[in-house]
Amino acid sequence: MALGSDQSDGAALDRDLAGLLEVETFDPPAAFREHALLNDPAVYEQAARDPQAWWVAQAEQLEWFQPWERVLDDDDPPFYKWFVGGKLNASYNCLDRHVLAGRGDRVALHWRGEEGQERDITYAELLAEVQRFANALKDLGVGKGDVVGIYLPMIPEVVISMLACARIGAPHNVVFGGFSAEAVRERMEFSEAKLLITTDGAARKGKTAPIKDRVDEVMGDLATLQKIVVVRSKGTPCQMKEGRDVFYDEIVATADPDCPAEPLDSEHPLYILYTSGSTAKPKGILHTTGGYLTGVSATHRYVFDLKPDSDVYWCAADVGWVTGHSYIVYGPLCNGATSVMWEGAPDYPHKGIWWELIERYGITILYCAPTAIRACMKWGADWPNKHDLSSLRVLGTVGEPINPKAWLWYHKVIGSERCPIVDTWWQTETGAIMITPLPGITATKPGSATHPFPGVFAEVLDESTGEPVTEGQGLLVLTRPCPSMLRTLYKEPERFLQTYFSRFGRDTYLVGDAARRDSDGYIWVIGRIDDVVNVSGHRLSTAEVESAIVAHPDVAEAAVIGEHDEDTGQAIVAFVTLQGDLAGDEQTVEGIRATVADRIGKFARPKRIIWSDDLPKTRSGKIMRRLLRDIAEGRALGDVTTLRDPAVTAQLEERVKELRAAED
Repeated sequence: MALGSDQSDGAALDRDLAGLLEVETFDPPAAFREHALLNDPAVYEQAARDPQAWWVAQAEQLEWFQPWERVLDDDDPPFYKWFVGGKLNASYNCLDRHVLAGRGDRVALHWRGEEGQERDITYAELLAEVQRFANALKDLGVGKGDVVGIYLPMIPEVVISMLACARIGAPHNVVFGGFSAEAVRERMEFSEAKLLITTDGAARKGKTAPIKDRVDEVMGDLATLQKIVVVRSKGTPCQMKEGRDVFYDEIVATADPDCPAEPLDSEHPLYILYTSGSTAKPKGILHTTGGYLTGVSATHRYVFDLKPDSDVYWCAADVGWVTGHSYIVYGPLCNGATSVMWEGAPDYPHKGIWWELIERYGITILYCAPTAIRACMKWGADWPNKHDLSSLRVLGTVGEPINPKAWLWYHKVIGSERCPIVDTWWQTETGAIMITPLPGITATKPGSATHPFPGVFAEVLDESTGEPVTEGQGLLVLTRPCPSMLRTLYKEPERFLQTYFSRFGRDTYLVGDAARRDSDGYIWVIGRIDDVVNVSGHRLSTAEVESAIVAHPDVAEAAVIGEHDEDTGQAIVAFVTLQGDLAGDEQTVEGIRATVADRIGKFARPKRIIWSDDLPKTRSGKIMRRLLRDIAEGRALGDVTTLRDPAVTAQLEERVKELRAAED
């Protein structure tokens, strides 16, 4: 049942959500549980008793050219190897085997451009295009082991490029389309990429940005880069350097149509993906083939209860992030799923485009970020209520902890209280989902990622003693190897050891997140270890305070930072976005402070509240708290061009200056 328009933003909706919040857990609907792929809790015990056997069973769902000789080589932790001696190919597993099984006519991708263009690509068509482009890459001198850079927007060619690289054993290095050309150069230089695939231009909210010419401005003197392939996507004029630059459509048209998939060792590098590196140079996360495919295909199948013959799946992320690698490309295609791929933003050409897409394609599974859910909350329930969302049966979240109010809005307004929500925790480094509900088994709690996926071993350790915490807060770690985990940092093995394994030893992976276990054993991921505010000796996670602030009925979104305070060590500063067109006043400030006091304690009340029309976010939707700290303390921000809306920072800087002037 959808909410009526009179409930979209008002007190009635807040009363409904408050009533739901009184329900501590939400059991899987009986009808869903009955037909779920996994509906017996004994699966956890079975996987824990013999984790290698569990992962072998998942690996056997893939097609192998040659069987493995050893499941796990753990002779030199943490440099683990999985399915040693086995040979397979990611492109073959994503395409050929489905076509050979008679499923070539199944739609692999429903692509939708931001101006309404549509393109349905079947598995057979995708295989044909991938083979031609793989041969074109070989014709350009790309061979097994050569790194290929990919800098493309959300168009089908980004998927084709990744699979073509995988087909010939060339590790790909995808750079998110929202990054600047300078960031592309940095990643190409670090990885010593031999070839770069980019586009003439990219669409963003009705405008077209030139891409190729911007790349040329910074890439000209990069010695290792021999070729640039340009996809003609928007018809944007661009310069082509003779002898180096070629057009994608021209080289594909003349390429041989038949390119057998290269049998690759299970540990052959599949891709490098660089983290943003806000305080140091980016880290090159290296994932290999066999273990990674095992992890992403298993988690995609069971976390989303995938039924490939009937489901239409949509991960509303970008391929440039690990979520897109794992749950737009490799996981869904390995499982023979039909997916939707959307080129644009969640609010263009209107704020109801997501719900229009769900109705248009009959989407059954939606996987998106809490940031997007909070934005949709702000825009109001009227937008989703205009569309038929009855096809939905599973909802998922990814990217950051979700506050309970957003979880409940998602549950009620989008899922009509009938769709299990899988709140997933994982990282670029883990490659696949690590902590998550299983929709046919787990009773969920709003804001908790619940339990580790079967075969995954996570603990919350006391920060001082390193001992497991049975109830309370500590540091999140993974205590056993998992197939999908990164193998190392590209060309930086010592940095790999120092970053992840220096605190608790070489067999315990330090996640970098704080977490707590509740009395039922549920894991609540709080946020990055450095996203902690210490007020008068009380260590508070920013996420915890933000959730309390967002519980106020007028608040749509909040971000919290710590600021030096002579009396308390740190004081809490909150940047707050209100619902709709509401304006903040002293009454709202006091209401927010009272809400925080009620939910956490008086010591957690924000000392300062700064009203914000929006918050500085990456294109993937993550709030850049580092920039908020710089703004609050008056430091220079540096390059903000990679933000979704760079103008937000200037507005906030002006707002903070006005507040300081008023205080003086």
